[in-house]
Amino acid sequence: MIRYLYADQLIDNPKLARNMFEDRADQFKTRLGWEVQVNADGQERDAYDDLNPLYVIWETETGMHGGSMRFLPTTGRTMVSEHFLDLTDGVPFQSPFIWECTRFCLSRKAEPGTAAALMLAGGEIMQGFGIKHFVGVFDARMVRIYNRIGAAPEVLGTQGEGRAAISVGLWEFSEAAQKRVSRVAGIPLQASRDWFNAAFGGVVPQSDLSAA
Repeated sequence: MIRYLYADQLIDNPKLARNMFEDRADQFKTRLGWEVQVNADGQERDAYDDLNPLYVIWETETGMHGGSMRFLPTTGRTMVSEHFLDLTDGVPFQSPFIWECTRFCLSRKAEPGTAAALMLAGGEIMQGFGIKHFVGVFDARMVRIYNRIGAAPEVLGTQGEGRAAISVGLWEFSEAAQKRVSRVAGIPLQASRDWFNAAFGGVVPQSDLSAA
């Protein structure tokens, strides 16, 4: 199932949180060789995890982390604006209608459909919070995954070549895309909506964005 948890709620979900940060270390440091910081507990965290982001987490039947993404409003600090402006022609994203999505992580044991389930949850955030676009940084391997899911972004800029390429992309929501991703994930749209409602109690007013 999909869980929507802010950073300050992770303390109530210690096993799931610990497993998520361990899987991030495994993916970004061990498998991809990124220059990320892994702490003494074997967990990958960065400064943006300290800004109370919203995490979308696929929780397995055993309560473990299957995959996750991290979201922050672009009205505050974001990775794209602070580290990747060279890929956006120097133009920062600062809008209550655009959120940043980063740290797309899949466990080594992720079940088929996990990536699509996370993208489906991203669509729920767009609908529920009145978001128009997501902006995010992604590596070359994700291009194939996004295309397979049917949720490929508009690529704004790329640095590097081949497997070392890093891009900044912009996603938007459409009903057709939501249905396509739902089919790939194998998750009915109503089930996806129910998980969002369980976390937020339905549609979140746009005025609540500043507190998100």
